[in-house]
Amino acid sequence: MTARQHKLRTQLVQTDLGRAAVQIFAANDRMNQLLIEHLDPAAWRAKSPGNVRSIAAIFTHMHNVRGKWVRLTAPHLKVPAQLNRARCTPQQARAGLAESAARCKDMLAEALGGSGRIEKFRLYHWPAGPEMLCYMLAHEAHHRGQVCMLAHQLGFPLPNKVVSGIWNWEKLWKEGGVSPRP
Repeated sequence: MTARQHKLRTQLVQTDLGRAAVQIFAANDRMNQLLIEHLDPAAWRAKSPGNVRSIAAIFTHMHNVRGKWVRLTAPHLKVPAQLNRARCTPQQARAGLAESAARCKDMLAEALGGSGRIEKFRLYHWPAGPEMLCYMLAHEAHHRGQVCMLAHQLGFPLPNKVVSGIWNWEKLWKEGGVSPRP
């Protein structure tokens, strides 16, 4: 393989990785939206057992951390406005998460698409790579687990079709406007 062929192949892999990262993060955000859509409104601010965040605080934290990722890693992108966990409604959380997901997808497309504009995931000074996406997904999955468990403990369990629905990636990609899947 010539140096030019290797470079073209590397660019193609990076472009595919960037596109897949955007699609994967879209499915990830759809999971969050699905939980909020089906959450009993009484659970949103319900007092939790022990000294743990409310469900409202968990979702606002997820949005606000996304803004931090964008601010530190891709300062040229518009950083979404922070949400206030004491006053945020489910509708505001859904809108905020949709906006911060869009910025994260832009950031991932640049970081993993081979443009060279984003070189580091500034939160930990890691090179921009798959580890960045994995960290972002793991952070959000952790908090979705907290939400599902907390809703159940508070007496507002999410329907089984919703809890199992977050594993139906084909449907999530379609609902998130992603086609075809990665």
